[in-house]
Amino acid sequence: MKGKILEFNAESRTGVISGDDGNRYSYKINEWKGTNLPKAGDLVDFSAKEEIAEAIFLDTPVANNNSGISKRLVAALLAFFLGGLGIHKFYLGYKKQGIIMLLVFFLGLILLGFPTLIISIVAFIEFIIYLLKSDEEFEQTYVVGKKGWF
Repeated sequence: MKGKILEFNAESRTGVISGDDGNRYSYKINEWKGTNLPKAGDLVDFSAKEEIAEAIFLDTPVANNNSGISKRLVAALLAFFLGGLGIHKFYLGYKKQGIIMLLVFFLGLILLGFPTLIISIVAFIEFIIYLLKSDEEFEQTYVVGKKGWF
């Protein structure tokens, strides 16, 4: 069954899921099958036994692109090859951060390259971070969570 996490209490390690059938299901952390702790708003797939949720998996929507290549890989490649220009930021939907990187890059060309070097190092660090994250973590952090920097 599909559902959405309404709450998770880190102290008691329990929570509540709202199922697509309109019922609420309680759960304990030992039924959670994800790598990160659950949080309110997470979409999940689970089995229900009376009013208890069991075998709870994070139900992350698959990135919608026609090539089958993950959004994480495309963003990482853009960060590596065009990172100083902020193209990977525009790709992920972060216009403000993309414009900042683009302006700093061109300002650096005027100021003998120092700002350009700094923004390119930032892009390279983001490239490494993107590669080190799993597709699920990347999706949760940068697509769903909208984390603009690092």
